[in-house]
Amino acid sequence: MVEFIFVENTFMVPYTKEVADYCDPFSCGDDDLDDFFSHDVFLYEEELLGKTYCWINKANQREIVAIATLSYDGIKTYTLDKPSKNSFQRKIPQQKRHRSYPAVLIGRLGVSMNFQGKGLNIGTQLMDALKYWFVDENNKAACRYMLVDAYNTESTLHYYLKNGFKPLYKTEQGEKDAFGISADEDLKSRIFFFDLKLITA
Repeated sequence: MVEFIFVENTFMVPYTKEVADYCDPFSCGDDDLDDFFSHDVFLYEEELLGKTYCWINKANQREIVAIATLSYDGIKTYTLDKPSKNSFQRKIPQQKRHRSYPAVLIGRLGVSMNFQGKGLNIGTQLMDALKYWFVDENNKAACRYMLVDAYNTESTLHYYLKNGFKPLYKTEQGEKDAFGISADEDLKSRIFFFDLKLITA
């Protein structure tokens, strides 16, 4: 079991059926996420759509502290409206600008209810772990950005903003237009990104 320590008092392992069977049931308090980690996560892995990792409590190795499902993705600038594209590319030298940039997608992410709201900053530690993992020199493929399709709720958006993420589309209407969502329909999620160059400078 290879240790990958960034979240305090935990160790990270791939989330396998064996781990799920050994550990106590995981709940982050969100029905959709809990259902995914209980039922769909291994199908995603079988279809090579995502790889899931979990952080286990060192003091109680049956307790999962946090889980994240990751996959490779990309940011395609030709899908962005002009204000969003200009804002996104502002820090990229002109000669290095492309139509698409490599990114890693945080498909699902959850922190156990047992570790929420206790001043432990598990969510921030988890995000820092993921950020530094993808700039590690042993990574097999480069990615410049992290992406997340975040629930469009105040608490979720606050979490990503607090951890340095920015909305990919400058406005909700711009994001609706990009995905063909009518103006009177609620936008259920927002795409946020983090520039990994910020932690390598």
